[in-house]
Parts: sequence; structure tokens; C-alpha cells
Amino acid sequence: MTSPGGARAERGLPFLPPLSSPVRRIGARDFDFSRRIAVMAIVNRTPDSFFDQGATFALDRAVGAAVAAADDGADWVDIGGVPFKPGPELSVRDETERVLPVVEALAARSDVVVSVDTFRADVAATVIAAGASVINDTTGLHDPRLADVVADSSATLVITHSLAAPRRPHPRPRYEDVTAEVVDFLRRRVDVALDHGVPLERIVVDPGHDLNKTTRHTLEVTRRLREVAELGHPVLAAVSNKDFIGESLGREKPDRLAGTLAAATTSILLGARIVRMHDVRSAVDAVRMIEAIAGWREPVFEAHNLGADDGAP
Repeated sequence: MTSPGGARAERGLPFLPPLSSPVRRIGARDFDFSRRIAVMAIVNRTPDSFFDQGATFALDRAVGAAVAAADDGADWVDIGGVPFKPGPELSVRDETERVLPVVEALAARSDVVVSVDTFRADVAATVIAAGASVINDTTGLHDPRLADVVADSSATLVITHSLAAPRRPHPRPRYEDVTAEVVDFLRRRVDVALDHGVPLERIVVDPGHDLNKTTRHTLEVTRRLREVAELGHPVLAAVSNKDFIGESLGREKPDRLAGTLAAATTSILLGARIVRMHDVRSAVDAVRMIEAIAGWREPVFEAHNLGADDGAP
């Protein structure tokens, strides 16, 4: 029997990393990451979010956006209450008040995987109890207590490469070999999660596109994403509308969709199994098309050149 990463890769289909646990139950949904790519939608309850600048800060808008993302085909919806970028401290109470009602409302209306972007153990415990099944930590387990909370639940943990303390600046990041250092960081932080009891089959890694990296750093990490995928964990590529796309193309945020889809597709072809995206409908179409080309899914219907035979020789 040929391994998923063997003959298929030789035929030019997407690179399939040797995943330690490709089949996973996350929330109410099953994923076989040897044949499936998940789209993670983004809903930020922040007045100063990176892309939408507070468009979903109001509770009704956040809930509406989360439900709409699920209706548009998102597999996961990631809810955030604190931006990654440097800024003033937000209390645990305030962060919880931002994300908890969205988690509760979405969990009541859909079986979509509910993810919360937080680095705080107390927030994680509260949202997991309310129905979140993924904790997306962009600080790479800056607080290892977060791993204890996840270990005591059935939730999945996303471990992301970044260097700065939460909400603190990290100007002019320098690396000798950025991809090798990202891989080493992720390997070490996965070991921390395992030591705290998080099972291997509930770990996802994210190389942290743009997080404490220049555009050239992020482009190199993307080019060498196979090395991240070869760690054996599903890789999340959070590429949507980021500055490395804007700076590569000379495009402002509203005009980065084409570059975003190109970056997401490249990441998938190099081993990513989850993509975090703002434009859900476009992302879902792109991802499902990749799956169809790879032979992982059937066309929705077939009609082209399948008309009735008119008897002509």
C-alpha cells in the first residue's frame, strides 16, 4: 500500500505530510486531514481588528458574521477578543465578555467548529465550557497553564510561532534561518503541551505568518512550509489579507483577496490542512476545488460533454 505522501505526491497532487493523527473529531465534526482541508473563518470582537477595523465589534454583528460564515461553508469559526498587535492590556473579564456570548450563540445555532483566539487559561476554560472546541493561541503557549486547561477538556490546541510577550512589540525581528527556527520553536512548544497532558491528536501548529516576522521572513516560511508540515501535526496557515501579501503586491487591505487565495493555495500544496480566511465563500470554493483536483472529492454534478448520443460516428 502506498503511503499518502508517496505516489500521490509524485503525480503532482498536494504534498501530504506524514500526519501522526490525520483523522480527528473536533467538536461535532470529523476531519480526515489526509483528504480534507478545513476553512477557518475569522470573527473579531475588537474595535481595532487588523482587517475589518471593528466591523464586527458589536455583539449582533459578531453573531451575525459567525452564523453567516457557517452558512457559507466554513468548517471552523475563530472568535477573537484581543488583537495580536501591541496595545494596552485588556482584562480577563473584558475579554471574556467579548467572546463568550458569541461562542454561546454560535454553538446554539450551528455544529460548526467553534474556535477562540486567546492566550489566557481562564478565558479558555470559560469558552470551552460554553461550547468552544479549539483554543487558538497565537503566543505559542506563553502561559503553559493554557495547556493544562486544554488537557482537562476535549478541545484542540493551536500552537503558533511568535516571539513577543502578549500585546508587546518586537521590533525588527532577526533570524539566522527563519524556517528552521520556526520549526524548532514549534517542536519545543509541542513538547510543552504534551508534558502538560495535551494528547498528540489534539495539537495543531501554525508557523505564524507575519507574527514577529518581516515580509521576507514570511515569504521564506511559506516557501518552505513542507518543513513545518513534516513535524507531523496538521498545519494552520493564517495568511488572509496579511501585510506580507500587501507588501509583496503593493496592495492595500481591501485589494488583497487574489493574493490571499494564492498564498492559501500555495500553503495547501505544501502541506497546510487548515486555512484561516476572511472571505469565507471564496476560500471554500478555492479549497473544495483543490480537493476535487486532488481526487479527494467528487464534482457536485457532471454535465459537460455528457449530452445524449446523437448517433453520429
